[in-house]
Amino acid sequence: GVCLNIFANHIYYWGDIHLTRTLGFDRCQRLEPAASADRLGIPFGIHCDAPVTPLSPLFTAWCATTRETAGGTSLGDAEKISRARALEAITLGAAYTLRLEDRIGSLEPGKWADITVLDEDPLTSETPLKDIRVHDTLLGGYPTGNGE
Repeated sequence: GVCLNIFANHIYYWGDIHLTRTLGFDRCQRLEPAASADRLGIPFGIHCDAPVTPLSPLFTAWCATTRETAGGTSLGDAEKISRARALEAITLGAAYTLRLEDRIGSLEPGKWADITVLDEDPLTSETPLKDIRVHDTLLGGYPTGNGE
């Protein structure tokens, strides 16, 4: 029943500091080990730790796929996960870590119809996940009017 809730944004916002001041190169390669959790079959979600970092699920997914620091350094290539896995981690994975997978995380009969409509397909687009725009959102199946 163990699962991980991985702070993917940590690498972007604090990776440079950890690299140069606190942890060094070798230890930074293992920060936020999403690929290791996946390889070991440990269920996980990824998060931004709002309000510590801004709430932006696609940015969080981008962090898990690129492991890029604010300074542009890639930390821990072996811990990168695919776009598909990152999107699953912000939806079904997060729902599982909250023990709400019976209500949220996927579109199925009986679950809340909370949906984000994107301007591009995040699985096939060349656009970095962090730059894909939200077209609209639906809560309980109803438009919120909060699209961009």
